[in-house]
Amino acid sequence: MPAYRAPLRDMRFVFDEVLNAYQALQSLPDQTEFTIDLGEAILEEAAKLAENVLAPLNSPGDKEGCAYDSQTRLVKTPAGFANAYKQFAEGGWTALACSTEFGGQGLPHVLNMMVEEMVCSANLSLGMYPGLTHGAINALTQHGARDLQERFLPNLISGLWTGTMCLTEPQCGTDLSLIRTRAVPQADGSYALTGTKIWITGGEHDLVDNIVHLVLAKLPDAPDSVKGISLFVVPKVLEDGSRNPAFCGGLEHKMGIKGSATCVMNFEGAQGWLVGAPNEGLRCMFTMMNSARLMVGLQGLGIAEAAYQISLGFAKERLQSRSLSGPKSADKPADPITVHPDVRRNLLRQKVMIEGCRALAYFTGMHADIAHSHEDASTRQQADDLVQLLTPVVKAFLTDEGFNCANDGLQVMGGSGYTQDWGIEQLVRDARITMIYEGTNGIQALDLVGRKLGLAGGRAVRGFFELVQTWLKDNPQAPHVSAVAKALQQLQKATLWVASEGMKDPEQAGAAATPYLRLFALTSLAWLWSRMAAVASAQLQQETAEKIFYGAKLKSADFFMARILVETDSLLAEVVSGKATLMAFADDEFAA
Repeated sequence: MPAYRAPLRDMRFVFDEVLNAYQALQSLPDQTEFTIDLGEAILEEAAKLAENVLAPLNSPGDKEGCAYDSQTRLVKTPAGFANAYKQFAEGGWTALACSTEFGGQGLPHVLNMMVEEMVCSANLSLGMYPGLTHGAINALTQHGARDLQERFLPNLISGLWTGTMCLTEPQCGTDLSLIRTRAVPQADGSYALTGTKIWITGGEHDLVDNIVHLVLAKLPDAPDSVKGISLFVVPKVLEDGSRNPAFCGGLEHKMGIKGSATCVMNFEGAQGWLVGAPNEGLRCMFTMMNSARLMVGLQGLGIAEAAYQISLGFAKERLQSRSLSGPKSADKPADPITVHPDVRRNLLRQKVMIEGCRALAYFTGMHADIAHSHEDASTRQQADDLVQLLTPVVKAFLTDEGFNCANDGLQVMGGSGYTQDWGIEQLVRDARITMIYEGTNGIQALDLVGRKLGLAGGRAVRGFFELVQTWLKDNPQAPHVSAVAKALQQLQKATLWVASEGMKDPEQAGAAATPYLRLFALTSLAWLWSRMAAVASAQLQQETAEKIFYGAKLKSADFFMARILVETDSLLAEVVSGKATLMAFADDEFAA
């Protein structure tokens, strides 16, 4: 089985050559010292950690899984995970993009995303533990009182502790108005939390001594709706060293990510403290959820890259059948399967989707940094609009394609891919959950059409359209501008339809949501592929030693435009077909 190798050259191409991210980030007041040399050194070290420490534990961790002890109510992670996590934390990787005020390194969020991509490729299960901690850090940073920040942030940022987000309950998933966990005020200003949460990633494990839970609960006098939800911070171990009664009640028996402890958590009068204002918990939690949604998008990207590397390595070595047009030779009984058009179709589809998705993720991450600290308020607002608009697209589309790429890779390998010997069947299983948690991809599509298109009266989506239109106007000779322009027109037409029909009937927007999100994503990738092709073309016109690398970018863009972007025609047709063929179907007709 090929060993994972971090795709640093492709990552640098997008980050530096296409997005000019170093230049953009150095203009920010908190990133003036972020140089190319520093960024390169960090990425090189992250690659070593992913390749040499995390990746070797991925398959063994899947086979062993986590173990729950019903007597102690403790969880043991697979062999080697604790030591690998210790190296991760001691190396400062948990603190990379966190505030320097509480011990972080203050580096760009997009750089942290690049590191997360490598971690997710190497070992998604292990990467889940520090990954969710970042969401807890963000929520406490933005909404926690000063004393809570001082109490919890230093150890979360250092990786000495990990964090969770506790939303879902047995009787409710997306509809959080149905939660039953209660928080009763105590005389000392804390709260006693009682209730059960399910599907809690990292709710209990042996990587650290303390776990900090962010828990949604209702106060005794709270409204019985989403407006009555509050957010609380509940540590596993209290300041005096005593055990807080927040216990794991068992582990979920899952399809994949078996090295990640997915727990049932029982809060039995556990002591917690209010984060933010009473009944404002959902707003506070969205800070954590949006961070997690971008992270999950990177999980899809990471899995896709790992699957591509395995299937490409296999295809280059696997001898099977003869080329349809190549010369026949008696001493050469078969050709590598890379000669076959359908194998190439699967491989190329993986390659171009991975590289396009990477560009979209890094573009979004770079604008998150601009939104955070640019000196100009209007620039911050424009960047934040883009991040808000693209977050559901990154989460849904990158995880859809992560699963698709893993399946394409398995298909390339045939029966070998279906066995455990090559590791790609694990990637298919691991990838499947990414389309479900942190809000199913259908929920992401509803968020896009129901909330983000109307953000500030449509300001966000208009800003995106103007961004692409300006680039097309300023770069008329760039490769594939006509294809991008056509896709943009289709997206604009779909947007107008969703806006007008959705105002009259929300079910129309709901019926259009999923194809609309994919249309939005493919249009975005077309624009980014045109930009990547423009950079490659310019390099090939100069004296470069990387003719193969840049030539492959041009051919990849050609493949995307000819074989993938054409989906936009059918997607537009699906959007404007409306709800009739969906909602006219009566419940009893499903079984007819």
